[in-house]
Amino acid sequence: MKEIMELTAIVRETAFAIHCYHKHGHLEKIYENALAHRLRKDGWVVDQPHPLKVFEEDGTLIGEYYADLFIDGRLIVEVKAVKTLADEHVAQVLGYLRSSRLEHGLLMNFGAPKFEIRKYALTPVGNAKESPATELNPE
Repeated sequence: MKEIMELTAIVRETAFAIHCYHKHGHLEKIYENALAHRLRKDGWVVDQPHPLKVFEEDGTLIGEYYADLFIDGRLIVEVKAVKTLADEHVAQVLGYLRSSRLEHGLLMNFGAPKFEIRKYALTPVGNAKESPATELNPE
């Protein structure tokens, strides 16, 4: 778990530096490209956009979606450039995590004067004590 927390910290710091430099007002793709560029420069494997498979409950492949960024084969990053994050954005990230069976995702918004970033983690089925998927949001 420590490794994923270190990775998310690096991505957070990099994204914040991008927001400080570019400010708000650009299209989402500008921030996505800047984040991918800086992380690649630092030696991280960044796929952009990256197809992730979506599975049905029984394991059947039912389709795919494209994550804005997929970092180090284990972290989904969804980039927004909106006035404020909405419930739909959170649902999108959580849906991506559940469907692709990945555990960790970041949702970040470069579109507001104040940079917003949230980390989400889903506990895999069988590891949760209260429910099959537990959302964690330490922000």
